[in-house]
Amino acid sequence: MRTLLFSIVLLAAAPPVLAQDAVVDTHVHLHRGEASLAEYRAQLMAANQPVAAFGAMWFGGPNQALAGNPADISRRNDALIALAAKNPDMIAIATVHPYDGEAALAEVDRVAARGVRVLKIHPHTQKFDAADPRVLTLVRRAGEKGMVVVMDNANILPGDSEKLFNLALAAPKTKFVFAHMGGLNFRFWNILALARTAENLFADNVYFDISGGVILAADSPIEAEYVWTIRNVGIDHVLIASDFPQISLPKTLEAFAKLDLTDEERAKIRSGNARKLFGR
Repeated sequence: MRTLLFSIVLLAAAPPVLAQDAVVDTHVHLHRGEASLAEYRAQLMAANQPVAAFGAMWFGGPNQALAGNPADISRRNDALIALAAKNPDMIAIATVHPYDGEAALAEVDRVAARGVRVLKIHPHTQKFDAADPRVLTLVRRAGEKGMVVVMDNANILPGDSEKLFNLALAAPKTKFVFAHMGGLNFRFWNILALARTAENLFADNVYFDISGGVILAADSPIEAEYVWTIRNVGIDHVLIASDFPQISLPKTLEAFAKLDLTDEERAKIRSGNARKLFGR
């Protein structure tokens, strides 16, 4: 009897497997709505990989969310919000186009009122300049509404990271997630370690997801420098992400597991940081 009671106590004290293994995937593209979501879940099930939550957006690929058609963007945002309502583990990520001016600002206000807390805009996919004043106006409005702004940072063109850094400095009340942490230009972001030492310069409002880049860095000559950069930008400011369907979450996690990080650092990047940032 004592042995049985002791076993029950041990089982009760152990955290559930889901809590140990689940992650928050902050970068998922659902180009085809529910069909894409079914593919995403099937991919995770095949790998026996649970997710506590995932951030999903509709645009990208064939759906570009270009300027000049704000009504279509609103319609697609509504479809995404409806999908999230049926899937409690889904974090809806809306979009607008900065060049739509007042219509874009109104859409930010509208989706924020509907409970959306994340906005994604993509300079290259949506064909806008991150240094354009309309972008600054937009991200400031999003910040006022309590929204986190996600922006692509694969550093496709020279100067991309510098423009994003200047944008974050100019909008200190807005929190940003720069996706891909600069791609292979990740070295630039070590500047944040110095930016934090400059009085009244940096609001520490920049976060990164490491989708894509982590796969290139793992088991490579740049792996140690990549980990060094993760620590310089701040372990508390780094998020795991897949960029589905281009890259799977299981493949991303396989690469991430190879990085020389502590268990505490891994836990923060896998889910802890995203839970705090997105209120999950």
